[in-house]
Amino acid sequence: MKNYQIVILSLLVLLIASCSGFNKLLKTKDYGLMYKKGLEYYETKDHYKYTTLFEQIVPIYRGTLQADTIEYYLAEGYYHQGDFLLSAHFFDKFRQNYPRSTFVEQAEYMYAYCFYKSSPRPLLDQETTNNAISAFNEFIAKYPNTSKKAEVNRIMHELRSKLIEKSYLSARLYYDREDYKAAITALKNSLGKFPDSEYREEQLYMILDASYNLANKSVPEKRRERFQNTLDEYYNLMSEYPETRYKREAEKIYANSINVVEK
Repeated sequence: MKNYQIVILSLLVLLIASCSGFNKLLKTKDYGLMYKKGLEYYETKDHYKYTTLFEQIVPIYRGTLQADTIEYYLAEGYYHQGDFLLSAHFFDKFRQNYPRSTFVEQAEYMYAYCFYKSSPRPLLDQETTNNAISAFNEFIAKYPNTSKKAEVNRIMHELRSKLIEKSYLSARLYYDREDYKAAITALKNSLGKFPDSEYREEQLYMILDASYNLANKSVPEKRRERFQNTLDEYYNLMSEYPETRYKREAEKIYANSINVVEK
C-alpha cells in the first residue's frame, strides 16, 4: 500500500512539473523552441499540446519554409481532438494557401473526410453530408489516380445511402400521418431523385396505398378519377415487381378500385 502511494505521488509530481513546463513554453518568445517542441508533441500524438503551440506561431512562421507543416499539423490537430468542422475550415484554408505543398493531396482528402465525420444521422439536416459528397467529388476529379480511390468510393456510397434514407424517411412521415396527398407527392419526388433507392418497392406500394386511401376519402365527384389513379399506381408497382411482397394487399386494392371505376 505504501509503495502504491509513493508511485501515485511520483506521478502527480511529474504531471505538475510537465504542466508547469508547458505553461512556461507557452509564454516564451523563443519561437524556434516552440516549433521544435510542437514537432515533438506531434510525434508523441499529444494533439492538444502541439495544436496549442502551433496556434501561437502560425503568424510568426507565415511565409517561411516551415509554414505549410505548421498549418497542416494544426488542421490535423483539430481533427484528432474531434472538432471536425473547425478542422475542415483549416484544411480548406491550407489547400488554398499551399497548392504546391507535399501535404496538399492529404489536406484535400481530409477536408472532405471532416465533413464525412460530421455527417449526422439520416433524420437530421444533411447539409454536411452534401458538403462531403461535393468535396469528395472534387478530390477525385483532382486526383483520379489516388491510392484512396476505393476508400472514397466506399464513403461516397455510404453518404448517398444516407441521403436516400433521409429522403425515404421524410416522405414516409406524411404517409404515417395519413396525409396521403402530401405523401404521394413526397414519395414520387423521392423516387425521382433516387430511382435506385433500396426502398423503391416499399415506396411504390406506399404510393399505391396512399392513392387508394385518398380516393376512399374523396368527395363523390373526385372518387372515380382518384380510383383510376390508384389503378395506375397498381400497374406501376406490378410492372416492376410482379412478385412483390405486397402482392396480397395490392390485389385487394385493385379489386376494390376496379369496382368503383367500372360502375
